[in-house]
Amino acid sequence: MPAQEKIKVLIVDDIAETRENIKRLLQFDTLIEIIGAAKSGREAIELSQQLKPDVVIMDINMPDMDGITATEFIRRKVPFAQVVILSIQSDASYMRRAMLAGARDFLTKPPSIDDLSAAIRRAGTVAAEERNKVPAYPGGHAAGGTSASTGGNPQLGNIIVIYSPKGGTGKTTIATNLAIALHTEETKTVLVDANVQFGDVAVFLNEQVKNSIMDLTPRVDELDPIFIEDVALKHNATGLRILAAPPKPEMAENIQGEQFGKLLDYLRQIFSYIVVDTSSYLTEVVQSALDIADVIVLITTQDIPSIKNVNAFLTLADNSGIKRDRILFIMNRFDKRVSISSERVSESLRQEIMVTIPFEERIVANSINRGVPFYIDNKAQPIGKSISTLADSVKEKLEKFNEAHTMTSAKK
Repeated sequence: MPAQEKIKVLIVDDIAETRENIKRLLQFDTLIEIIGAAKSGREAIELSQQLKPDVVIMDINMPDMDGITATEFIRRKVPFAQVVILSIQSDASYMRRAMLAGARDFLTKPPSIDDLSAAIRRAGTVAAEERNKVPAYPGGHAAGGTSASTGGNPQLGNIIVIYSPKGGTGKTTIATNLAIALHTEETKTVLVDANVQFGDVAVFLNEQVKNSIMDLTPRVDELDPIFIEDVALKHNATGLRILAAPPKPEMAENIQGEQFGKLLDYLRQIFSYIVVDTSSYLTEVVQSALDIADVIVLITTQDIPSIKNVNAFLTLADNSGIKRDRILFIMNRFDKRVSISSERVSESLRQEIMVTIPFEERIVANSINRGVPFYIDNKAQPIGKSISTLADSVKEKLEKFNEAHTMTSAKK
C-alpha cells in the first residue's frame, strides 16, 4: 500500500469504553484512519457496506449477532474488507471458526498497541490487493464463505431437489438427513421446504415454525443475507438452517413458482448447498425447483405403484428437457427379502439406481417421533452409512456438473 494511502478502519464492539480504548491506541499511527464505530453485528454489516473499510476490528461476543457471523456477512458484502477478530478467549476452536468465516487475524483482548497495529497493517496490505479484484463481483457476494474462482466470478452454491412422484416414499426423511450430512462449517447448508401446503421439515427437526418462506417470497427482489438470517430457523443440534413451509395450508396460495425460483437462486449466494424437500404433486413451486436444480434426487421404493410413477416422471422429464444426467436415482426402504431388486428397476427404467437406503423401520420411526434425524445418532449403522454414500454421490455428480458447466462457459 502506498505510503500516502491510509488504512480505513471500522471498530465493532458492544461496549463503548472498549471502542474508545481502541481509538486511543490507534490515534498516533499515521497510517491508520478510524472511519467509524459500530456497537452491534448488524450495525457493523450496515456500516461496512456504507463506509467500505479496509479493516474491521471485530469483537467476537455481541448480543445481537456474534462476531463470526457478522464477519461472514461482511466478507460477502464487502469482499476486500479484512476482519481482525478480538476475543477474551484464546481458544483454538474460536480461532478456527473465525478463519473459516473469513477473518484475517485473531487477537486476544486486550491487545497490545504493537500487536493491534501490526495486525491492521498486515490486513490493510491484503485489502489493498483485494480491492482491485472486487469490481468483477456481482453485488459483492461469495457463496457459502468460499473464495471467488480464478475467473473473477463467485463460486455459487448448488441446489439439490429431493423428489418422488409418489407420496409416502420418504422424501422428507431423505431431505433432512442428507442436509445434515452435507452441512459443515465449510459447506453451510440450508434445507428448504417446498411442500408449501403440508410441509413437515420443521416437525422432522423438532423446530417450531416462527417464520417461513412466506416471509421471503413477497420480497424476493429485495433480499439480503441479514433478512435470510432473521427468517431461517437454526437447528440447534447441527447449525443447519431451515426455511420452513407456511404454518397454514391456505397460505400456500400466495407463493408463486417464479418467486420461489428467485429465492432458491438467491440462496446460492449464501449457502454451499440448498437442499429442497418437495411434495409429490407437480405444483408450480415444485416445478420451479426442479427446473433450477443442479441435482434431482429421485426416490423410488420397491412397490409397483412407486416404480410406475417414477417411470411416468422420467418420461415427462425427457419430454420437458430435464436431462437425465441431472437425476440421481435412489431406492429407499430397500429390503433384500423383496423380489424386486434395484438392478431390475434400473434396467427397466433405463436409469441406474445409484444408492439404496436400507429398510430400518424402528430407527426411522423413532427418529421421526423424536424429531432427531437418524444420521445424527446412527452414522455407523447401515442406514447412516447409506446417507453418507448418498452425500458423496451428490458431491460427485455436482463436481461433474460444475466441471461441464465451466468448460461450456469457457468455450463461449
